[in-house]
Amino acid sequence: MDVHELTPAYALDALDADEREAYEAHLGRCEQCRGELASLRATVGALAWGVESPPPPARLRARLLEAAAAERQNVVPLPLRRPWAFRATAAAAAVAACAAVGLGIWAATLSHSLSSERSARARDARAAQIVADPAARKIALRGGSGVLAVDPTGRAVLVVRQLPAAPAGKTYEAWVIPPGGTPRRAGVFPGGDSMALVPLQESVPRGSVVAATVERRGGVDAPTQTPVFTAQT
Repeated sequence: MDVHELTPAYALDALDADEREAYEAHLGRCEQCRGELASLRATVGALAWGVESPPPPARLRARLLEAAAAERQNVVPLPLRRPWAFRATAAAAAVAACAAVGLGIWAATLSHSLSSERSARARDARAAQIVADPAARKIALRGGSGVLAVDPTGRAVLVVRQLPAAPAGKTYEAWVIPPGGTPRRAGVFPGGDSMALVPLQESVPRGSVVAATVERRGGVDAPTQTPVFTAQT
């Protein structure tokens, strides 16, 4: 294997001693691999954030309800307030309520953003694991720089290097074409990175062709352009 293809495996500490020694010697001379390694290490390091936390125990809800019921027994009646004081209090309460709503929306948006980021990091880390799997087949891309990695179960990842960003309003779309079959949509990606891991959303049977075309943003149901690159499995 080309030593450049060892970057994902090195990031996952999945190389044997000889491969690690050869890669580290190469790493000192290759600025491209150093940049790719830094990017992949950030991805792999964030894998823990992509794991969902276990739900809290059911008994926790019962304990909270019991505590809330006990607090209600300690409520002290307040004396009647003058009208102007009531209006001022109501205004302050309205402002506080608006602020609470705003904070709630912000918190929900932030939570969704963090969840999306964690999912993306976990997806990238799983893709790196496929590439690093010693049992995965590695097929060089025709017409592009990189490889297609396919593990024994058919899960596959494109490792694409130096692919220009897709034109405005366009995207790259991956396709899996089984032997004698029609192209199946396998995901879209923007390009523009020094190296990108693109997990395919379709299984890749042996003998299939994997290709990528430039299509309109969002992707299409069937390829309309000549492939930018292909890989014959």
